[in-house]
Amino acid sequence: MLLLGRGRQRTCQGMTRREFVQIGASSVLGLSLADLLRLRASTTYQVGSARSVIFLWLWGGPSQLDTWDPKPNAAAEYRGPFATIHTRITGVRFGELFPQIANITDKIAVLRSLHTTSNDHGVAGTIGLTGSSLGSVNLGGQMAAGAVRPSLGSVVARARGFRGAMPPFMVVGGKLHQGKKTIVGEGGGTLGALYDPFRLEYDPEEGTRIPALRLPDNLTPERLGDRQNLLRALQGAQRRVEVAGRTIDDYRSQALALLTSPDALRMFDVGLERPELADRYGRTRFGQSCLLARRLVEHGVPFVQVNWSDHVEAEEDSGDGGWDHHYRNFQIMQDRHAPWLDQAYAALIDDLRQRGLLDSTLVVAVGEFGRQPRINDKAGRDHWEHCYSALVAGGGVRGGRVIGESDARAERPHERPLTPADLAATIHHAVGITSEQAAVLGVSTGGRIIQELL
Repeated sequence: MLLLGRGRQRTCQGMTRREFVQIGASSVLGLSLADLLRLRASTTYQVGSARSVIFLWLWGGPSQLDTWDPKPNAAAEYRGPFATIHTRITGVRFGELFPQIANITDKIAVLRSLHTTSNDHGVAGTIGLTGSSLGSVNLGGQMAAGAVRPSLGSVVARARGFRGAMPPFMVVGGKLHQGKKTIVGEGGGTLGALYDPFRLEYDPEEGTRIPALRLPDNLTPERLGDRQNLLRALQGAQRRVEVAGRTIDDYRSQALALLTSPDALRMFDVGLERPELADRYGRTRFGQSCLLARRLVEHGVPFVQVNWSDHVEAEEDSGDGGWDHHYRNFQIMQDRHAPWLDQAYAALIDDLRQRGLLDSTLVVAVGEFGRQPRINDKAGRDHWEHCYSALVAGGGVRGGRVIGESDARAERPHERPLTPADLAATIHHAVGITSEQAAVLGVSTGGRIIQELL
């Protein structure tokens, strides 16, 4: 894999041995990434307020009551042990574990009345990532052929086209899974594999990695020598017909040059940031992934998804487990998840603002559903699809407001019920995708734009 920021010995290309891009005949480099670089999508789009989107996917489903929709007057078996704190929105309180986010709510809109149709991680996750319930039904462990809708990032990539140097849809984090099942809603779906995300991973010990660019085990930088040898090592991949007078090898060469260029390496290397800024984000996988996301949108990537984790469950000894807190919800929230999210999210919003990027970058933080309001016998909260919350900021969003209201126990929406389809339609609108264009592309969600946000 490509590892940035940890190596010492330089090659003649200016790369460290550990920074050397390990590139194999993967689908991404061998075919798909090269395709990304040659394709210029024919669909035009209108410029919305948001030139980029950062989509913070809180995989596993955070509790609405312990985050952005606490119910201090509910019975103890619902409200939990945490107190509430004031925010900058008059009369609105957050859970006490989020003081930094509470302090910037004048720049944030809070959605408190989201609901979805399933309490299964895989199904609800697909709905949340695509904005559509179509193609979300799992049939014996497999999705119906051709039924999987494209993710939000894939739709933006298709609408924007491959206009810049970088792939238009990038994910920071491993492939989402539940048990041994990969979640299907994270890719191009009906738009095709061409619109699958280009994936990066951040590891606190190793730095940024590009898992798709992996050498076969028997190939080393020393054996490959230089870029021409590297290209010859990839020529076993099936050739395609010439497109616009150029062969796939031309695009493969272009892809390789891009991904091993000094500019790309610098863009992916969060180690180049000031240490005090990295500290502000938090020296966690999620915190540094958010910092990497800011670097990507700063370099013009239209859609960056940051996965809190690749698995939904909060594992006993793992520092990056998901938000599926069936047990020890309050301990895990207090010790890990809440301070990590509070620090990273607040730093991201403030960093974008200081760089003049917040007005043009839509930032959405959401999971696939919420948690059951009644606390279970394991000091946890179970799946709850009937009501959950999200944070939306930047990209033309009006901060300092709450949209929707839940009932007295945050069990169901009380006013202005919202769906993942509505949120998806709003993201489409924010980046300039009209309903007509969505219909032409076959990616309409059926949702309504949340006008109060914009």
